[in-house]
Amino acid sequence: MKLTRIVATLVLSLGTLLTTSQAADLKVGTIDMKAVFDGYYKTKDAEGKINEARTQAKKELDDRLETFNKAQEQARKLNEEAGKPELSEKAKAEKSKALNEKIQELGVMQREVQEFQQTRERQLSEQSVRSRNSLVEEINKVVTDVVKAQSYDLVFDKSGQSLNAVNVLVHSKEAFDFTADVISKLNAEAKKK
Repeated sequence: MKLTRIVATLVLSLGTLLTTSQAADLKVGTIDMKAVFDGYYKTKDAEGKINEARTQAKKELDDRLETFNKAQEQARKLNEEAGKPELSEKAKAEKSKALNEKIQELGVMQREVQEFQQTRERQLSEQSVRSRNSLVEEINKVVTDVVKAQSYDLVFDKSGQSLNAVNVLVHSKEAFDFTADVISKLNAEAKKK
């Protein structure tokens, strides 16, 4: 809400500062940055790479969990064997010792699985952020080029939302929108390939 008021105040201030003839010369543009981001071919490529990495991490985690579950089953069997009344005291002591070693091994394995999971999640998150930042940088460069080429004085992002999850820009004429131009320029490289 505060952001909406700030934008409204800014627009009103600009309007009052400009004379009628200056306001007529003011060139306003709008762009849907979400549509640009989603429509950029490199976004789909980046998402594919992240999804591949996530799939690989899940496979590695599943393998580790399978090993851990097998070790748990071995510990359960050792526990059952150690509790059999027909075993001698010496055999029970050996089984108990093996069980304690297996329990310690399970503790180490569990910590390793948790550390692996946390590390991979952090790595994937960082990779996703780096990829997104790189894409946004490329998109912003093309947007800036279009803004300069078309001599826009003001440009608003139609996809931007206020803190109340309401679009900051409530309405604009379609003639102001240059989203398709930006998407086209971004994807021109893919068409060449």
